[in-house]
Amino acid sequence: MRALVFKRYGKPDQVAIVDIPRPMPKPNEILVQVHAAGLNPIDNMIPKGTFKPILRFRLPAMLGSDLAGVVVEVGSRVTRIKPGDAVFASIFDLGTGALAEFARVPEDAAALKPPNLDFVQAASVPMVGLTSWQALKDRARLKPGQKVFIPAGAGGIGTFAIQLAKYLGAMVATTTSTGNVDLVRSLGADEVIDYKKQQFEEVLQDYDAVLGTVRGDAIEKSLRILKPGSIVASLVGPPDAAFAQARGMNYFMVFLFGLLSRKIIRRARRRGVAYSFLFVHPDGRQLAEIGELLKAGRIRPVIDRVFPFEQAKQALAYLETGRAKGKVVVQMM
Repeated sequence: MRALVFKRYGKPDQVAIVDIPRPMPKPNEILVQVHAAGLNPIDNMIPKGTFKPILRFRLPAMLGSDLAGVVVEVGSRVTRIKPGDAVFASIFDLGTGALAEFARVPEDAAALKPPNLDFVQAASVPMVGLTSWQALKDRARLKPGQKVFIPAGAGGIGTFAIQLAKYLGAMVATTTSTGNVDLVRSLGADEVIDYKKQQFEEVLQDYDAVLGTVRGDAIEKSLRILKPGSIVASLVGPPDAAFAQARGMNYFMVFLFGLLSRKIIRRARRRGVAYSFLFVHPDGRQLAEIGELLKAGRIRPVIDRVFPFEQAKQALAYLETGRAKGKVVVQMM
């Protein structure tokens, strides 16, 4: 089968479409013929070695985390999913990849594809959907009437997280450029700040939660808008000691991540705010719940561009420009 792989860390020319053996599902896995694969910023970071201390790959390794397709084979212990089922899943951090003609997927990471979505739409959802769910529901425990700040509202995470926060009953503020104001308002954003004209920390106040999606000093600035007892759930770091401990890392890595996050944690505590680094994990049960919201039309996928598999590298390059409104998807068939 064909797959997009990277052979070495650090060099773009080491990413290529190659022929590799078709995988065999393990007893608890399903084999999916991939129809579409959704791209995420981390797909560009992994080949550069950005997450080398955290994510372990046996090189050459397949790229891609999100997929939608049809089950062609199931392992001996699989009970919930059968051949012929249309599914979608995130296989991030599971040691395999989605940018291939076939992919191994643990049964507990997969969910049935919402029937009202095509494969491209379904493939755009898993990582942004699970990240939003785990950040806003599990970590921030967002409640009706609370206020949440979700910066970069027109991006892949932003377009989904705004809709989920509104479903949870929250009031949502976001940032975007002038050209995307109408888009984020259509998704439910209550307060929209054009970052080219205003600084969010000078406009917002008394917020209950921040979803950290922007690198640089945005996390520190967001502390100014939060009230005591609130939380920052950061997707962009710095990683903290709790994250290292949860992944079973050694003492040195726990110490190192504790050191990296010490400054932001100290500043957050001074304001009575909790800081938490979030690393998404696959979860088929949560994805099934997200699927019900998609089926009911409570949340809709937002897709910027679709590339054929032969242009997967161009798709990754386009995603890296940061100009995408919503998701970028690679269509396999």
